[in-house]
Amino acid sequence: MKYQGFNDLQMNVIRWAEQRRIIPNSTPQAQFLKAVSEMGELADGIAKNDRDLVEDSVGDVLVCLINMCALMDMDVVHCLGRAWNDIKDRKGHMNTEGIFIKNE
Repeated sequence: MKYQGFNDLQMNVIRWAEQRRIIPNSTPQAQFLKAVSEMGELADGIAKNDRDLVEDSVGDVLVCLINMCALMDMDVVHCLGRAWNDIKDRKGHMNTEGIFIKNE
């Protein structure tokens, strides 16, 4: 299945949330807690090696984060860009225990 670009999908989510009065009637805190709940479903999908559940859960987490950002007058793509700018030049590696070791 082919989808639109991230910015278009983000706007679709925001419009959907506005039509259902999630925006403005929810709160950033409520959307964050919903995202945490969806992360639990994601963990379940990973534990069960259930790709469909993982894909659905990742999408649900993103919907909640998009809603949370919209309620805070923020853009999730901007937030991702900030994170990318913070990490893009980091040097290091992940060790066999799953810990990222930064080079100084």
